[in-house]
Amino acid sequence: MPFQSPGAAESVGATVEQCQAAVQWRGPDGRRRSGADAVNALSIVLGTRVPSGVYALTRPVQERVYEWVAAHRGRFPGTSPHCSQHPADCGSPAP
Repeated sequence: MPFQSPGAAESVGATVEQCQAAVQWRGPDGRRRSGADAVNALSIVLGTRVPSGVYALTRPVQERVYEWVAAHRGRFPGTSPHCSQHPADCGSPAP
């Protein structure tokens, strides 16, 4: 769920600031993950440990890449704030 949605931060046990800084994910085990760790947690959903194993080996590099992408996310083509594209999700009128 986009972090701009009402209650999104609370649903994963994070602050709005943490959600602004990095993607947050709470897995079926209740553990909250953020950044590259959250992205790699997809392995739980896929039922494989391959992404997590690769992450464990390359964590420092992945975290730096993730931080760079997060800091520059507005520069990538096709990105726009979720609330601008889906104002009804955020309780605001269309721009």
